[in-house]
Amino acid sequence: MAARILDGNKIREQIMSELAGEIRELKAAGITPGLAAVLVGQNPASQIYVRNKVKTCQSLGLYSEKIEMPSSATAGDLLKQVDQLNRRDDVDGILIQLPLPPQVDAAAALEAVDPAKDVDGLHPVNMGYLMSGRPCLAPCTPAGVVEILRRSQIVLAGARALVIGRSNLVGKPLAMLLLREHATVTIAHSKTRELPALARQADILVGAMGKPAFVTAEFIKPGATVIDVGINRLSTAEEIRRLYHDPSEPLRRLEAKGAVLVGDVQPEDVREKAGAFTPVPGGVGPLTIAMLMVNTVRAAARRRAVRTQNGLACEK
Repeated sequence: MAARILDGNKIREQIMSELAGEIRELKAAGITPGLAAVLVGQNPASQIYVRNKVKTCQSLGLYSEKIEMPSSATAGDLLKQVDQLNRRDDVDGILIQLPLPPQVDAAAALEAVDPAKDVDGLHPVNMGYLMSGRPCLAPCTPAGVVEILRRSQIVLAGARALVIGRSNLVGKPLAMLLLREHATVTIAHSKTRELPALARQADILVGAMGKPAFVTAEFIKPGATVIDVGINRLSTAEEIRRLYHDPSEPLRRLEAKGAVLVGDVQPEDVREKAGAFTPVPGGVGPLTIAMLMVNTVRAAARRRAVRTQNGLACEK
């Protein structure tokens, strides 16, 4: 039986539809959630990401603001800008787009954001709340992974979950979120011994290490649910031939588009061995911006002690 594809685009639309109803409730109460995105420098990928986030805000009827700073901006310049946003009542969420130029300390910038407006969920206060099981603004990509699992009726309670990757952006917070769902969680990384054997014990396997097609058939327990967080761009035929068993189709895509996206999971192997999996693209990626919108609405509701009806943006 072919593995079930967990369609991130479909789940994203479900979340956005539910969220639109909550936004209407808030607006009826005189509250328009607002998101400010701070972009430092001219990184092309960052410009695209910020543009997509602002566009999504506009489609939902949220207030959005893009603040562009030059590549020469100092740490002091950025901290001053963050302080101004912290003080503004019309801004419920502050997003500092990473990466930042080398002269700016990213950790210090993220810590300067008011935790109540930290819609990326990266402030130490929110990380601490996540660790201790308290309500918090959780990092968007890990929160999106949990939404995919929940809405796809993947059983989490009692399941063995292995997260390969220990970053603060994905691996660590995802492990905490899965623990909240009563999964038994292991975090693996580059120093883990006998990793394929460990992975084969997992009912839920997450690839989040940023290595193209690293998770192969020997990692996957037959019938397991495999979540692929990685997004890696292949730009040469040599890379494609090395990573794919049958490179003919990706080579055609390379010729047509100039690049091929692949996750951290070998796409042919996962289709053959998994019970369900997220594709790349179209899996986890669409949920990241959706959960940023959820966090923005959640922050707006919390700051004003308002609870919306269906509870998506405020924990029950």
